[in-house]
Amino acid sequence: MRTIFLLLSLLLSLSSFSQTKSNFATVDTRMDKMPVENSTSATALASFISSNFTTESEKIRALFYWTVSNISYDVPKMLAPNLNESTQDKIDNTLKTKKGVCMHYAEVFNAVSNKLGIKCYVIEGFTKQNGKVANVSHAWCAAKIDNKWFLFDPTWGAGYVNNGKFFKKINNSYFMVNPSELIATHMPFDYMWQFLNYPFTNREFLEAKKPSTVGKAKYDFDGEIKRYDSLSDSDKAFESSERIEKNGLVNALVIEQYKYKKEAFRVYTQNKNIEKLNALYSSFNENIFFLNDFIMYRFKKFKPTQSDEEMKQWIHNVKNKFKQCETDVYNIGIVGTENTGSLSNLKKAIATALMQTEEQEQFLTEYLSKNSLGRKLMLSNLKIRN
Repeated sequence: MRTIFLLLSLLLSLSSFSQTKSNFATVDTRMDKMPVENSTSATALASFISSNFTTESEKIRALFYWTVSNISYDVPKMLAPNLNESTQDKIDNTLKTKKGVCMHYAEVFNAVSNKLGIKCYVIEGFTKQNGKVANVSHAWCAAKIDNKWFLFDPTWGAGYVNNGKFFKKINNSYFMVNPSELIATHMPFDYMWQFLNYPFTNREFLEAKKPSTVGKAKYDFDGEIKRYDSLSDSDKAFESSERIEKNGLVNALVIEQYKYKKEAFRVYTQNKNIEKLNALYSSFNENIFFLNDFIMYRFKKFKPTQSDEEMKQWIHNVKNKFKQCETDVYNIGIVGTENTGSLSNLKKAIATALMQTEEQEQFLTEYLSKNSLGRKLMLSNLKIRN
């Protein structure tokens, strides 16, 4: 009975493979004839695909087929990744060399897909085959085709590694896969990217158990993804770390990703705070000019003449801006050890400027309370008083 089951599974798999090939034979053939110059950039590749295909399913097939046909797995880079590569570097280097590891496949697929107007994301996680979890993390993609989410693994679709050598063999099993199927082997670090109403916990994935629905609310992954898109980078990292932790820190790969997201949140937040600090310095310096202008106006004995209300409003505005600076500077947050001195100096400078502004305000208040003769006397004694 077991033999019959395995044979049936194999036949179903081959049938699915043949169906995919036949459905997109025309697309694949057209992509085989694509001019080499169209593969030099994500924009050029997207332009060729857009010019030759109309439906989303045809376009995503063209992209998947080209990616798995033309990019080879870079085995040495798997063990020694370049941690300094930016996302754009990954894309450019992969298209130039036609080599990369899973993240390179995924970044190229993601970049071109989005240029095609197809919503796509890179998903990071860990994988399991024959009950064994891989010792390195993995990356694949999700794309929304005709308003439905499908998963794509261009790395596994391109071939396989055996004894340290890559063998090119297109595998359509990883093209346009339903999330409920790929979850058997691919586990996102962040359960939002499972695209399931009842996400698996990491423990359930490892033990090949179906998620328990008892007492669980249906998870609206579509709504959560839309909300995710509206968040800042720091909030994305923070919320992702929360979901990763909630789903279970079951192995070193998950723990490493959790720490990475927490650190990313810290860095994003710190950089945002540094931007606030720089903006506050600009606002403070601008207001210093207004204060200095008022002081110079006073030493010119308030010439040319302005109304009492205009002078009161002038110093009132300067004082309010410094007070706002004072409030803002104490709400900036962590800016890193290298910027702590600048933050401290700005706090002192604001305090000093406020004190000077209040002195000018007191003088003006007293000045405006007097009659014409009293005002002249105050201005005639200006140098003595200062």
